[in-house]
Amino acid sequence: MATRRIEYRAGDTTFEGHMAWDDGASGPRPAVLVSHAWGGRDDFSCQRAEDLAALGYVGFALDVYGKGVHGGTVGENQALMNPLLGDRALLRRRLAAALTCIREQPEVDPGRVAAIGYCFGGLCVLDMARSGADLRGVVSFHGLLSAPEGMANDRISSKVLVLHGHDDPMVPPDQVLAFEQEMTAAGADWQLHAYGHTQHSFTNPEANNPDLGAAYQPDAARRSWVSMQAFLEEVLT
Repeated sequence: MATRRIEYRAGDTTFEGHMAWDDGASGPRPAVLVSHAWGGRDDFSCQRAEDLAALGYVGFALDVYGKGVHGGTVGENQALMNPLLGDRALLRRRLAAALTCIREQPEVDPGRVAAIGYCFGGLCVLDMARSGADLRGVVSFHGLLSAPEGMANDRISSKVLVLHGHDDPMVPPDQVLAFEQEMTAAGADWQLHAYGHTQHSFTNPEANNPDLGAAYQPDAARRSWVSMQAFLEEVLT
């Protein structure tokens, strides 16, 4: 396993991603972006990049807040996330910069790139698909599903997999239905797996916030990772 930190820019802001790959393999290989939750690029997203490297991909934990910018408390996380939820065009530009960055790395096959994301990061990778980004596929883990207002979608060419906790209070059933209708109208190849008795942040062992409806669910975490692996094998082979 090899890793390196990579700086890249979008506008006037410098970002820092965490890249991981198997340095025993030769030649360019598929890459998978990992989009972080509302607290910023953290140990969790970097570990997911390394887990993807162990599967034979180049994993890249991207950054949409800026180098060294992280939240901690609920209030700090909301203060970082909300401006980007309010300016989805800016968010898309930052995500596009991360995609350009990983495509430029010599270890990466630029024609075979996918993206996964967690919570806020799930919304991020869905917005990449909505923007018409040249991605083979995107996977949202307990992500926010709401479409940006006032922004027309391109036809969605990325295949889409949503891994959703049925009891997630942040993504109620009407939002799920609206998302399904949105994806169908955009011509997307989409699927949604809902896990019963499962709340928000179900993949994170540290999630334990009843007030937010966030709780780790080990069975859903295991099943969703298996589903992701099958999806990535399909879209990146």
